[in-house]
Amino acid sequence: MPEITVILPDGSKRTLQEGSTAADLAMDIGSNLAKAAIIAEINGTEVDLLTPLENGSSVNIITGDSEQGLETLRHSTAHVLAQAVLDIYPEATFAIGPPIENGFYYDFAIPNDEAIKEETLEKIEKKMKEIVEADQTFIRGETTVSEALTMFSQHPYKCEIIETAEATEVDDDEIISFYRNGDGFVDLCRGPHVPSTGKLGHFKLMSVAGAYWRGDEKKPMLQRIYGTAWATKKQLKEHLERLEEAAKRDHRKLANELDLLSFPSELGGGLAVWHPKGSQVRKLMEDYSRQRHEDGGYEFVYTPHIANADLFKTSGHLDFYSEGMYPPMEMDNGEYYPKPMNCPMHCLIYRSGTKSYRDLPVRLFELGTVYRYERAGTLHGLMRIRGFTQDDAHIFTTEEGLAEEIGNLLEFVMSVLQAFGFKDFTFNLSTRNPEKSVGSNEIWDHATRALQEALESHGLPFSTKIGDAAFYGPKIDIDVADAIGRSWQLSTIQLDFNLPERFNLRYINSAGERKRPVMIHRALMGSIERFFGVLIEHYAGAFPSWLAPVQVSVLPVAEEHEEYAKEIITELEKENFRVQFVRADNPLGKRIRDVKTQKIPYVLVVGNEDVEAQTIGVNPRGGEVERGIPITDFIARLTKEINDQL
Repeated sequence: MPEITVILPDGSKRTLQEGSTAADLAMDIGSNLAKAAIIAEINGTEVDLLTPLENGSSVNIITGDSEQGLETLRHSTAHVLAQAVLDIYPEATFAIGPPIENGFYYDFAIPNDEAIKEETLEKIEKKMKEIVEADQTFIRGETTVSEALTMFSQHPYKCEIIETAEATEVDDDEIISFYRNGDGFVDLCRGPHVPSTGKLGHFKLMSVAGAYWRGDEKKPMLQRIYGTAWATKKQLKEHLERLEEAAKRDHRKLANELDLLSFPSELGGGLAVWHPKGSQVRKLMEDYSRQRHEDGGYEFVYTPHIANADLFKTSGHLDFYSEGMYPPMEMDNGEYYPKPMNCPMHCLIYRSGTKSYRDLPVRLFELGTVYRYERAGTLHGLMRIRGFTQDDAHIFTTEEGLAEEIGNLLEFVMSVLQAFGFKDFTFNLSTRNPEKSVGSNEIWDHATRALQEALESHGLPFSTKIGDAAFYGPKIDIDVADAIGRSWQLSTIQLDFNLPERFNLRYINSAGERKRPVMIHRALMGSIERFFGVLIEHYAGAFPSWLAPVQVSVLPVAEEHEEYAKEIITELEKENFRVQFVRADNPLGKRIRDVKTQKIPYVLVVGNEDVEAQTIGVNPRGGEVERGIPITDFIARLTKEINDQL
């Protein structure tokens, strides 16, 4: 029988019989690989394992523990979810069901708008497990557009997908692919899929939410079932444990429990009020930021909350960002918009006087509140909000000074984030999309090289996102990992060739020529609100001593010890510590428990022995109780702790 030769990822070659599939190759390499195999990659294209191999092909066997394999597992599990729902609700119809981060979802229209409830999810999950145990084979099929429309005639959302594709991408001679498994279940899909449902099984349905078809508020509301799926039982268990821990750290829950802030319904969605304790933390954050910017050579500016439409026409926001802006207010001399960005006003400040190359870089800093319209369904506590304050900096520099400025910015950003307790950074460099960008190739190349060299010179590993930059310049995004390993995108160093052009910004170079500065947008915290939300979740509300709204709580054992407790408070307040006094109006044990729920770093208890010896009992958060500590020793200890944290 004729043979074929294929090339493996390490460059080695394998000879197989003609007609062999990717699954045959996996078995030829080893039984363990064959068992773990999910799909294959042939000449860079993902395919099912039953795909025949051709002579000279480059082949990579994909297993479930890889990113590609996990995506396929989740995609295949979404199909099983759809099959289970249609088994339970034969009159239901389905829309789309893609893999997403950590899982999958599928959208359904259920007869008579019956709501899927928690107990229904359990029923669906049970049916899914039956499908998995049946080890049904996923069989790929191909058909024409007209035949596909007939096949899915009872499912209008599938037909709309086919018709939309037919109108924009294909004609009736084009091939439409689908997958079939079980007793007639069929789904429109490009694939690939796992060989059979028996490869699945480590999944859990998580929740149900409403979702407009194609994300359009004018179209029908569907029910979206979310699930998570993993390659092993251990991975699923670990993920569910992470979710449980994340739920405990939910900033919305903790902000309420710790009396930090709230979202009164009277304000409207996406708007928060800060309570005294939350405001204390915010003040500490902002004061620290102001001091660091002052030390870093920034000049402070203030700009109004609204501006004439002409400003946003000049900046281009009305052309490119109008959907994210609030509607205009009609005034006596035109239309005014709440500002979505601070940068146009900073350009006006730069433009207000003639600049020499000796004046550059100009570094402008503002804690500026902006307003952006976010759809109600996207709002999420402080993480997605409609009114927020940016720690916004815009730097105007020469091309020659760009590399040095970026290097300084990287050091500045990391040192500030480290002060707030973040140590693990990820850097992403986004480069030009030639089809969607402004500016010359020369300046893009120079700017991108400056960003890259700054990262390399600081020994910072980074990933390159080719073509992912905004149309007006390349950027570096800086992500941080929190205490439970979640990644948060916080800081951005974004170059801009667009606004200096639109606002006709200039400086005079050493030869007396008028030149265009390079503008750098630098968001450090991103927004005070979102950063605060991330901090709450990072610390689970137990802020470090320097940032805690209350650093010390003083509890007298009984009423006769209150006078001495107040003397201790006076000594602490002299050192500018933030102190709370808890009267002896309840049993001591109850008061200690109540105070500990507030996650205060130190609880000091004073009784008879302390009054006599002029000492205190120290109950540190997460530590052992200490007796007979002189107040001067405690003050020195807390002072050092705070200084070490900053």
